[in-house]
Amino acid sequence: MRLPVFSPKFTAIAALVGLINFNSVHARTATSEGDEAQITDPVEECTAYYYAPVTNALDGFPTIWQPASILSNDTEALSTWANISQSVPTNIYPHGDIYGDWNDTSYNVASDPDCWWTKSLCTTPKLSSLPSDIASIPEPETMGYGFDDGPNCSHNAFYDYLLEQNQKATMFFIGSNVLDWPYEAMRAIDEGHEICAHTWSHHYMTGFSSEDAFAELYYSIKAIKLVLGVTPTCWRPPFGDVDDRIRAIAEGLGLQTIIWQYDSFDWEEQSGNITAAQVYANYDNFIAKAGNGTFDSEGSIMLTHELNNFTMQTAVTYYPKLKDAFKYLVPVGVALNKTQPYVETNYSLPTFSEYVAGTTTTNSSGSSNSTTSSGSSTSQSSSATAALSHTKDSTLFAMIFLGIFVLAV
Repeated sequence: MRLPVFSPKFTAIAALVGLINFNSVHARTATSEGDEAQITDPVEECTAYYYAPVTNALDGFPTIWQPASILSNDTEALSTWANISQSVPTNIYPHGDIYGDWNDTSYNVASDPDCWWTKSLCTTPKLSSLPSDIASIPEPETMGYGFDDGPNCSHNAFYDYLLEQNQKATMFFIGSNVLDWPYEAMRAIDEGHEICAHTWSHHYMTGFSSEDAFAELYYSIKAIKLVLGVTPTCWRPPFGDVDDRIRAIAEGLGLQTIIWQYDSFDWEEQSGNITAAQVYANYDNFIAKAGNGTFDSEGSIMLTHELNNFTMQTAVTYYPKLKDAFKYLVPVGVALNKTQPYVETNYSLPTFSEYVAGTTTTNSSGSSNSTTSSGSSTSQSSSATAALSHTKDSTLFAMIFLGIFVLAV
């Protein structure tokens, strides 16, 4: 059984970090997305800053990094849930808990009545009213390129590298991270990346009650809308933990479920459950499959992360190898020819044919006034490999420091 990236202790510490960020304790005042994108000092990158639109809206959200529930005074959320709940199956019950503890072994994996991905890798729902998950992509010799768990506060060197390569990706953003690091989220959309939701607090979704699972998705969408001005139409369940009950909630919110076929397991390196060499081997095996014709008729998706400096540096290291192995690396939405990625119509993605012909960004009017043409940006490019290799994961340092403090008291 896979352990959660965000254990209960990690989540509590992260909540403290969120409270420090926004409860009038601000180490600095950020002035713009462009200025934020030019920071090269990793400690400064990950120093909390004040952003008035988020601070002024916090009362309308659950506590940052805590499992979400619908706020009792949120009439819009309550009304939305009342409508969606009518289509959510009541005969599918939560599996274990939100931390991935499944002590109940009674689930029949063979029949898999709930299409529970975690147990069976099922991506075709048993409920006929639900669409299939996106686990692969229709374009041959193509990789659906994307990263989970952002926006990471220390991602400037990584995003600089993507910009230098004119490479766009699908970014699966955690709602709490978006409120913690709004300018970092803005950089992603303004540079042409596709934004999808990755829940509010990054827990195992099938462990939630239906109402709380709704809250995890609803408030992540709301956070992205607040900061970026767009409403996403796609999401990825943390750890891939989804079943037909959770799919029905996502469908009610207009969210397409995106999974993957291959896991780099880069996210486990920080926990010590897997070594860096094993992560590299997973990348190498994926690349070998591309070389032996596995993806000649249908493209694929591999799970990778914007989680920490190791995962981002590994992405940079392996990018040239992936480019050599696959004919095309494109955002998932582009591979699906999904030209309208958001509910709002002021932003569009190129078609697959446009993207591979060199038009990697079309019209965009997202969060800021920065230019979004494929050849320009609000930041100056830097040597990403060198910068990432010297970047310290100061977010993790802050959490460890706070964790020691919590344990001490």
